Amino acid sequence: MKAVMYGGGNIGRGFIGMLFSQSGYEVTFIDVAKAVVEEMNRERRYPVRIVYTGGHQDLLVEPVSAVDGNEQEKTAQTIADADIMATAVGVRVLPYIVPNIAAGIRKRREQNGGPLNIIICENLIDADKLMDSLLRKELEEDDTAWYEKNVGLVEASIGRMVPVQTDEMRDGEPLRVCVEQYGFLPVDKAAFKGEVPRIRNLVPFEPFGFYIERKLYVHNMGHSVCAYFGDYLGKKFIFQSIGDSDVRYIVENAMLESARAVAGHYEMELEPLLLHVQDLLNRFTNEALQDTCARVGGDPARKLSPKDRLIGSISLCLEKGIYPAFIMAGAAAAVYRYIREADGEQGLQEAERVLKEVSGIEEDSEALKGILDLYQMLLAGAAVKQIADKARAMEAEHLGEII
Repeated sequence: MKAVMYGGGNIGRGFIGMLFSQSGYEVTFIDVAKAVVEEMNRERRYPVRIVYTGGHQDLLVEPVSAVDGNEQEKTAQTIADADIMATAVGVRVLPYIVPNIAAGIRKRREQNGGPLNIIICENLIDADKLMDSLLRKELEEDDTAWYEKNVGLVEASIGRMVPVQTDEMRDGEPLRVCVEQYGFLPVDKAAFKGEVPRIRNLVPFEPFGFYIERKLYVHNMGHSVCAYFGDYLGKKFIFQSIGDSDVRYIVENAMLESARAVAGHYEMELEPLLLHVQDLLNRFTNEALQDTCARVGGDPARKLSPKDRLIGSISLCLEKGIYPAFIMAGAAAAVYRYIREADGEQGLQEAERVLKEVSGIEEDSEALKGILDLYQMLLAGAAVKQIADKARAMEAEHLGEII
């Protein structure tokens, strides 16, 4: 059996390619990083190190090979021959790899190949719709008819945390990836063409929107809130930030707010989500992972966009009648970092502009007022405990209004 992993980076090597290999597939990576392609073809294997506080476990992923994504003919043939495929290249790179994928689909049709399922591991809501729109621009009419019948675009929820790899982590092995132990891969069960493949730790589920929003609005949101308050306190690592009891209090309550909203939206039981929150809080303490607040909180503009982890979860909470005071605190800290990175002048007027222009929050909205109230405390240099107390008071005031 042959698997194609488009993207030989941290998620490609440290998660999806590893699962393919452990499921009995011969894995071919497609990447444009020549050093990765050459090293993989020379060694025909690579190491993965699962790290946890107090130790680690080393595994070898083999047999593997690699193809240079700049070689379109070879790339297309590799895709045409695959039994299963996945992408993990980053949302901004997707448009650049789609012509190669379309060429592979065309060649597969010409060779009378069978159905092909592409697992999209890009951490984006509606990643399948984006991929579909991009592919249709590249495919001819005959190709499109075959594509609609035979190609499954399968959304995935990537829960494994993989930090930026340092020289210390590689420890002389250029292809080594250090990852956390968590290794489940929820996917959209309804999107597969034909039978769902047997892949280790695959979790086929529908409606899949539940897993997408659980990842984005609980996991990613909580992680980013932890990062932004870590920034505020001058902490370098996520484990240091979550180790502060006041930060943990805000992060946990923010995740609980979002968990209640997601459970209500999809009419799911709340208890499993509450257990998931506790598991995530424990995973954030993984000192060996050496994940930084700079990485997790990176690109605050995207994280503050209308449907992303902070503003998206705030909107869902308000829609479900939940006042998200602690998520608002996280959004305020994100705005604080955004202004700092943009070399802007911290102030209420600038914060309001960011929330309107970047986050799409309307004038006089509940979200705008709440975030700005908490941002003002950051502006004054308030202690995290004071911010947590303010968020709790705002929540209590809202509950009093409802009663």
